[in-house]
Amino acid sequence: MANFASTGDLSEKKVTFEEIGRDLYAFTAEGDPNSGIIVGDDGVMVIDAQATPVMAQDVIARVRQVTDKPITHVLLTHYHAVRVLGASAYNAKAILASDATRDLIVERGKQDMDSEIGRFPRLFRAQESIPGLTWPTVTFPGEMTIWLGKREIKIRHIGRGHTAGDVVAYVPDANVVFSGDLVEYHSACYCGDAHLKDWPNTLNKLAEFGAGGLVPGRGAALKSASQVTDGIKLTKAFLSDLYGSIVPVAAKGGTLKDAWSAARTAMDTKYATFAIYEHCMPFNVSRAYDEARGIDHPVIWTAERDREMWKVLQG
Repeated sequence: MANFASTGDLSEKKVTFEEIGRDLYAFTAEGDPNSGIIVGDDGVMVIDAQATPVMAQDVIARVRQVTDKPITHVLLTHYHAVRVLGASAYNAKAILASDATRDLIVERGKQDMDSEIGRFPRLFRAQESIPGLTWPTVTFPGEMTIWLGKREIKIRHIGRGHTAGDVVAYVPDANVVFSGDLVEYHSACYCGDAHLKDWPNTLNKLAEFGAGGLVPGRGAALKSASQVTDGIKLTKAFLSDLYGSIVPVAAKGGTLKDAWSAARTAMDTKYATFAIYEHCMPFNVSRAYDEARGIDHPVIWTAERDREMWKVLQG
């Protein structure tokens, strides 16, 4: 049986660290997971922590190039192992997440960790440095505000999308938003734990911020209002093409393999060049097929389930 595309992905990506607003930075890496940095008057917030403490040191080193202020807060925009397991490296006084994200950790954090590491080993460099699951120390149901001195950061859960618990961070004084994986730019959306019917409306709420800059979950930082609009539009198109191709298959009682064929026919010509497209598609099709058949709560991914799903699609 063929392996997942990502198990053979061993090429290191070039990191870009750039200022996208006053004292706001994007850590991006050619389609690998992004992190965001907000420098306030008396401290720093890091948004999404990277996959291991050793990998988090790459972010910390770049923060130290621009400020010697302490990293006081780590925000988890959602819970996927590749985003959060490096959090311990920052020694922050607070690790923030939504209540819904904490619920997902309780329900499936360990299974998610084992599944993700097995799927995409390159993204977990020095995995032996991971101390265990990352637990938030502060959670909230809908929104909260953090002040770094006089700098305001508005954190909001605006709806289900990439997961049930996604939050965005908005910095009003710069009109910049950090979206996590709600938005991807020329990178495939990972939809394995998604709510595909809700996600487009959540993106509409994100667009209402009218941001002039945005750091997506993957892909280059968006540095103008027109680029932000384009990034949101592109993400919505990906989701529409995915779910729209599978709903008719499910309605007719088609199989998962039928859904796979329909999605590939609809999407390959548009998105095959996007980062991690081949990695995401098996999980995307499986989740879309489940949701189209009325399964609202995403089924937990385990290493065993990964293999079983892949065997069906390769059969």
